[in-house]
Amino acid sequence: MLEVKDVGYWYTHQDDSLFEHVNLSFEAGQSYAIVGQSGAGKTTFLSLLAGLDKPKAGQILYDDRNISEIGLTNYRKNDVSIVFQSYNLFTYMSAIDNLLTAMAITGSKHTGDKKYAIDMLHKLGLAHVQMQKNVQKLSGGQQQRVAIARTMACDANLVVADEPTGNLDEDNTIEVVDLFQKIAHEQGKCVIIVTHEAAVAQMCDHTYKLEKHVFSESV
Repeated sequence: MLEVKDVGYWYTHQDDSLFEHVNLSFEAGQSYAIVGQSGAGKTTFLSLLAGLDKPKAGQILYDDRNISEIGLTNYRKNDVSIVFQSYNLFTYMSAIDNLLTAMAITGSKHTGDKKYAIDMLHKLGLAHVQMQKNVQKLSGGQQQRVAIARTMACDANLVVADEPTGNLDEDNTIEVVDLFQKIAHEQGKCVIIVTHEAAVAQMCDHTYKLEKHVFSESV
């Protein structure tokens, strides 16, 4: 589904690159963890996969098409869904309205289907009364579930998440990663998670480690 070919990235000078000559592949129906020390470039790499930035060298292919040729705006709108550590929900809306708005913005085939939005939230353990609350009145774990439900309700087949469990306790972390696994295995999506938590990486199907500017697959 997603292929990284000879990708490199640096801020000012190539001699100070975060990484170069990266060749990785990501398949539908699988989950991937990207690990490494703080400042290694994990989030930067994720931003390239999500089409939020462009590599300085190489190319990223989605279904054998360069995402630059697809157009980064179209790619982000139609093909990739991003889950942030800070949730990035519409804070003035309820959980249900967050999903309905996201489906409308992305042109989901379920646009306007309130029952579908409710079903997604229910699957993630939110009670009906919680779905109708302003999201700011929900706990951190509940807000992250809303953010994940949003990815499930939209049509994008690629899900990227930047430290999605960073604000959660151990129990909520396990539940949230289990939800990402279900998105990959039951919905057939490709899920890529940047994390510094070994327990999160161990729950994923594959782990890529970024260390000293080089990616390697951990077994």
